Amino acid sequence: MPLIALVVAALAIGFEQLIQWKYGPLGIVAFVLLTIGIKAKNVKLSGVGAGLLVLLLAQSG
Repeated sequence: MPLIALVVAALAIGFEQLIQWKYGPLGIVAFVLLTIGIKAKNVKLSGVGAGLLVLLLAQSG
């Protein structure tokens, strides 16, 4: 069980670093909003985070 938690944490940190590198501080803000919204089960907050990520993805493509 601790090994699974460690692997999941490493993947989350790696994904966060990828977002930071590719999309800058706004990407991190969007990712944090999405994460907090999901954990708090707040649809508005997770929607704002997801919307920001979509806008960043659309802008770079």
